[in-house]
Amino acid sequence: MTNARIDAALRLLGLDDAAALVYRTLLELAPAPLDEIAEAAGLDGTERDAAYAALVDAGLAGPAGRDGALVAPVPPTAALDLLVRQRAAEVEESRLAVGGAFESFRRRRLDALDGHPVEVITGDALGPRARQAWASARHQIRQLESPPYLPLPEATDDALATLARGVTQRVVYSRESLEHPGRLKEAIEPVINAGEQARVLPSVPVKLMIIDDAYALVSLSIEEADVHHTTLVVQPCGLLSALIALFELSWRSALPFHGSTARPGGLAPADRRLLWLLAGGAADDAIARELGISRRTLFRRLQILMTRLGAANRFQLALQAQRNGWL
Repeated sequence: MTNARIDAALRLLGLDDAAALVYRTLLELAPAPLDEIAEAAGLDGTERDAAYAALVDAGLAGPAGRDGALVAPVPPTAALDLLVRQRAAEVEESRLAVGGAFESFRRRRLDALDGHPVEVITGDALGPRARQAWASARHQIRQLESPPYLPLPEATDDALATLARGVTQRVVYSRESLEHPGRLKEAIEPVINAGEQARVLPSVPVKLMIIDDAYALVSLSIEEADVHHTTLVVQPCGLLSALIALFELSWRSALPFHGSTARPGGLAPADRRLLWLLAGGAADDAIARELGISRRTLFRRLQILMTRLGAANRFQLALQAQRNGWL
């Protein structure tokens, strides 16, 4: 794993650059005296103590040896569990706050606004409006993506064309997106390989597409999207600002989901897809269905990959796959 990726992961745990530097030095030299680690990292006493204390508080480092004179990294399981709980709580709090504000807005003001800040799109008008949104983007598109999916056969081509124009695309997928039959191979992998920046959350509160900072397309809710096939086009107003904030919070809380057309280490495309789904949190049945194999075959392929990387469990498999550039 590159230093930049380790630093990004540690920032998710709330650590600063000095703590990240000490942690990387620990990975190279530990177990060793803290003074030796600090000297190798180029930190003075005050910086050393603060950085090491932050690592200990985060559950990533601690004393080693019988007398505790040495320091070393510790298994990060507890720290990662804490991170997951913290991020889940933040996303849930944001979902409740924005969802409540939106519901209040919809109940009290939607009819009175006469369609000026918010336009309601339904039925056959959804496809052309979505294509117009892709074509109008100039700088960036931000999305929260989850089923249900309307039959829009041009959507992937529109996304690829937008990337080809140099427009940045950041998308937070729900776990259901990865598990939706055929979605990963047909719609997600092509745009990630073309340069889309993707992350994954267990769930997203709404289907959302923000075009630059100009306007947003948002479903009433995940549940209502399947029943009403209704999308709101939100022009600049307080609601648009809230939706942008919701996306950015979701993006910070989500886990990176990487793709590549390369085959590092001779990794077969099917095994890469397996690792993507595994890292995204997909269930065994969903992974087997996406790959078109039985659960028994899935477990056998997992065991082969774990043996190949010297991993004792799935967590170690994901970690070693990332270190080897397979994710």
